[in-house]
Amino acid sequence: MPVTKIDLSAPELYINRELSWIEFNRRVLEEAEDLNNPLLERLKFLAIFSSNLDEFFMVRVAGLKEQVDAGVVNLSADGMSAQEQLLAARQRLIPLIQKQSHLLTKVVLPALAAEGVVIHPYSQLHSRDKNFLEEYFFQTVFPLLTPLAIDSGHPFPQVLNRSLNLLFMVENDDVPGDRRAAVLQLPSVLSRFVPLRRKTGHHFVLMEEVIQAHSDVLFPNLSVRESYTFRVSRDADIAIAEDEASDLLTEMEEQVRQRRWGAAVRLEVDERTPEQLRELLMTLLDLQKNDVYAISGPPNISDFMVLTSLDVRHLRYASYSTRTLARFQTENPAALFNTIRQQDMLVHHPFDSFTNHTVRFAMAAAEDPAVLAIKITLYRAGGKSPIVESLMKAAQNGKQVTAFVELKARFDEENNIIWAKELERAGVHVVYGIVGLKTHAKVMMVVRKDDDHIRTYIHLSTGNYNQTTARIYTDLAYFTAREDFASDAINLFNYLTGYSQCKTWRQFAVAPLTLREHLIELIRREMEAHTPEEPGEIMLKLNALVDDKMIKALYRASQKGIKIRLLVRGVCCLRPGIPDVSENIEVRSIVGRFLEHSRVLYFRNGGDEELYLSSADWMPRNLYRRVEVAFPVLEVSAKQQLKYILDVYWRDNTRSRRLNADGTYTTICPNDCEEVFSAQQYFLDELRVKNADSLHFIGTAATGLHGSTEQLPILALPASSNGGRKKA
Repeated sequence: MPVTKIDLSAPELYINRELSWIEFNRRVLEEAEDLNNPLLERLKFLAIFSSNLDEFFMVRVAGLKEQVDAGVVNLSADGMSAQEQLLAARQRLIPLIQKQSHLLTKVVLPALAAEGVVIHPYSQLHSRDKNFLEEYFFQTVFPLLTPLAIDSGHPFPQVLNRSLNLLFMVENDDVPGDRRAAVLQLPSVLSRFVPLRRKTGHHFVLMEEVIQAHSDVLFPNLSVRESYTFRVSRDADIAIAEDEASDLLTEMEEQVRQRRWGAAVRLEVDERTPEQLRELLMTLLDLQKNDVYAISGPPNISDFMVLTSLDVRHLRYASYSTRTLARFQTENPAALFNTIRQQDMLVHHPFDSFTNHTVRFAMAAAEDPAVLAIKITLYRAGGKSPIVESLMKAAQNGKQVTAFVELKARFDEENNIIWAKELERAGVHVVYGIVGLKTHAKVMMVVRKDDDHIRTYIHLSTGNYNQTTARIYTDLAYFTAREDFASDAINLFNYLTGYSQCKTWRQFAVAPLTLREHLIELIRREMEAHTPEEPGEIMLKLNALVDDKMIKALYRASQKGIKIRLLVRGVCCLRPGIPDVSENIEVRSIVGRFLEHSRVLYFRNGGDEELYLSSADWMPRNLYRRVEVAFPVLEVSAKQQLKYILDVYWRDNTRSRRLNADGTYTTICPNDCEEVFSAQQYFLDELRVKNADSLHFIGTAATGLHGSTEQLPILALPASSNGGRKKA
């Protein structure tokens, strides 16, 4: 019988992107539910869930609503219209939001109270506390409050995006039935958590409750009948006609300011808010009933992130010390460059120190008299940045410094504008962008006059030059002085800063020029090399897999019989386990203490294995609308280390979930004969092993990516390790 050809574009072969994202945030919420996580870390996961949801509404939901308003009829890859996606997302989100509120109010906060971290209801405070709060209110809070009336003479105020607000209903006792509404935005300059005077523990009351308790002074000669919290999320996706913007920096500054006043896309209200008041807010904000979410308990849970920094160590993850490669343990810049010249080096953050590797490399470049020039791409530099300080110092030392600052890095635009101005004042040549593209590649290039000739040293990374996220994201970075990498780096910066249209890249695959075609070719080559004797294998570690062309390529490889293992932390639109399409594909997601951010690509290639690192996920925006770089890891020891890292992640059976064909995830649990194994904990436990390099060697020798069932060297860990242990 002839084999029926399967249409790989069929909607039933794809998972909806928005619903897949919601499933990712569900996994974040599961971490808040996990009793194995310390209490303040569980609170942190609740806050992350909340901030993730904010971004989802401000960007993804806002985009879908714009499609509906514009009458766009295009369907998503899985066959859903924009309106259908909005309704499906709401149905998925409501029970998750209810679960989040339950976890906060009924589980986490009571457990924290038992440990001395207490959020007190104002109504249950004794008189001494109330007297203290009254004094605090009149001295500190009251002067900052501005109640705004809502009537024919006072239009509804443009409440700020994501601000926490109070809606008051007041009544004139002298005029029966004279009820009026007023809005008050909580002052952002004050902490929402007002500390109470206690000899032990950490005791707070919420600012909104303090204001509500003293609201009579806000409306003299009127009676406050009721008050409720509410919050508005607005469209925050910035769109700039770059070809019409004469000054991109000035235009971006204006757009960042305007973001606070974008169209409303979500209204969160206290669940006790009467229906008529909900309808009032809906009308004033031009929202529909499906845009309203009733909240039980404190709103804006992302604010609770501030409490996770309290110095209650037993309620937080155990601290850890990072590792520094022996060859980086030098204060001599010349020695550092010499060791990079001798051998490429791979570092794994946060387990390998960001400060003692990446920052040290930048500082050495700034201080070394032999260094002539530095070029770098900055996507998210964060707050106080030692990388930026090194660039400014290098410029002050007379070196030629060029920084490509991506002003369009979503929600980091304001930070990047500040850095761009400071860099320019220090003498750094700042370049702002390519029209129509974001620059997401992470590259630092140092040009040095060595004894024999001018040589270029390169740092490439999967993550940002951001010291804060380097402690909480897992990323991989590569140091090299290879001439072919240097040639590509030079061409990349010429492409970014000038009109260079390089056609031939020696090692780099660069989006939007060559990356997608290169990835497709690697998959096609794997299919050609696949034989029963030398079975093909692909393993990818990504943050997201969305692009339908890449998914189709993986489907075709699966149909060929190639074993494909995917570690996709977040959105995955590929549907695994479909007979005759994706039955050879397994997808897992790891959510844990650290945000899995590294992108790693493995191809068995007929036994001549190749591994790549990349700044890009497999999404349309990364492949077509951003400048991204993927590059091969060529150093033999680095390749072995990278294979080892992938093996460790795949073995995880405590923080790993398996994607099912229906788009849901199932937690992977060890059976009775297996070790309980957490990849992130294993890497942390490695830090306690003095001879880490020998452990890497043992690990890579003991396991392989192509079907080996040998165990990783768990016995090499200290007895106190939690990375691998027998199931209880």
